Amino acid sequence: MNKIEKKPVKILFVCLGNICRSPSAEAIMKALVEQAEMEQCVEIDSAGLLSYHQGSLPDERMRIHARKRGYELISRSRPIETEDFFSFDLIIGMDDANIEELQQRAPGLEEAKKIRRMTDYCRRIQMDHVPDPYYGGHSGFEMVLDLLEDACDGLLEELRKS
Repeated sequence: MNKIEKKPVKILFVCLGNICRSPSAEAIMKALVEQAEMEQCVEIDSAGLLSYHQGSLPDERMRIHARKRGYELISRSRPIETEDFFSFDLIIGMDDANIEELQQRAPGLEEAKKIRRMTDYCRRIQMDHVPDPYYGGHSGFEMVLDLLEDACDGLLEELRKS
């Protein structure tokens, strides 16, 4: 009997500009998936609600803080597109404003069901959103990385169950 191949779960992380939170979530999740040897099971990308930073690398401060933890943020910013709602299985926003905007942009009810909040996957840290560190200091970038590591661990745990 032929074994049925399972399609990889496709995850899109979304924040406002795709230069701090979502590319960090992308890099952290990719590292965790690689460590778990699940690269064939999970595809990961990130996007922003705005196209202002399109083509740019993640914020330099975010890259510095992430590098200290062993993550290389190398993805280029891109805006979310309507097609993303059809091609991704999970679309994960970082805060209420992101979630609300994603819900407004979703082309239909089925696509809107794919939208999740990043902090819903947290296991250790209790927060209702991942704050934007762009206008803050160094501690803001560290807190964002703490939250994303926790949430990505929880997300990986959920993926293993399914």
